[in-house]
Amino acid sequence: MGAVMLPIIYSKRFLKHLTGIGHPECPERLTAIYDALLASNYSDQLRWIEPSDVTRRDPLPWIYKLHDRQYVQAVEQLARHGGGHWDADTVISADSYDVALLAVNAWLDGVDQMLGNDHPAFVLARPPGHHALRAKAMGFCLFSNASIAAHYALEQPNIERVAILDWDVHHGNGTQALIENNPQIAYCSFHQSPCYPGTGSTHEQGQHNNVLNLPMNAGSTIDDYLPQCKNQAIPFLSQFAPDLLIVSAGYDATQADPLAGINLQAQDYGALTAECLHLTRRILFGLEGGYCLDVLGQSVLSTLAACQMTKRGGG
Repeated sequence: MGAVMLPIIYSKRFLKHLTGIGHPECPERLTAIYDALLASNYSDQLRWIEPSDVTRRDPLPWIYKLHDRQYVQAVEQLARHGGGHWDADTVISADSYDVALLAVNAWLDGVDQMLGNDHPAFVLARPPGHHALRAKAMGFCLFSNASIAAHYALEQPNIERVAILDWDVHHGNGTQALIENNPQIAYCSFHQSPCYPGTGSTHEQGQHNNVLNLPMNAGSTIDDYLPQCKNQAIPFLSQFAPDLLIVSAGYDATQADPLAGINLQAQDYGALTAECLHLTRRILFGLEGGYCLDVLGQSVLSTLAACQMTKRGGG
């Protein structure tokens, strides 16, 4: 079977979320990935899609399902007044509110693409979202992209259950908080522990036993991740029987990443992706963390290559 074009939802407007000199969540993250994908052997198999403009698809009704209106308006006002620090780590610049709205649309478009093709799609957007709480930005995150996308997916025809797998090195405390009371959404997280933000213990199981946290020790490698994936994560998600899978695809668990201490290599994300594809081909990958520019693009490429190789193999 021939290769299927893999949708990449991306816009140069995502570079306009400016976080300041030296901030790890920088525009160069996206350009590093973009350049690596264009230079790869898979470049002719990627279909670049500009996200829906907010004048054409208003993301606010979906954002308001999960975030307090007063909080969203506070983010907007800070941006309209030139920006500033929401907290010590999370920066809002003059364009950040508009960019964050566009990022939400990119995730919604990703759901549409993935369901329309029954094939994976990748959202190459920023700011990230898995730390954002109902009324609080934190950890570089403004709006809970993955949670919003999950709720949007549940409104689509024949979608009854959505799973979220978060392999970012930091626990997605915001995602968990926003879905743990919804029996139609399951959440599974790999994350370093102890590490920021300090949540994600195995005792946190959600109100419907719909949360599985898999804390990993510093220094863990793919030899530690794969057994947990095969024996814990995939069985948990499979038992939930989701109609689709959303992956909060953070790439900060690589050995070279400056913000944590897990020792994955770029190619290891291909192995994790292959495990996900055993569950379903309906997967939306969306960028979360990943701060070593030298390996970021190759890590994303490993994810996309696994999607294409599995398709050619008939899996």
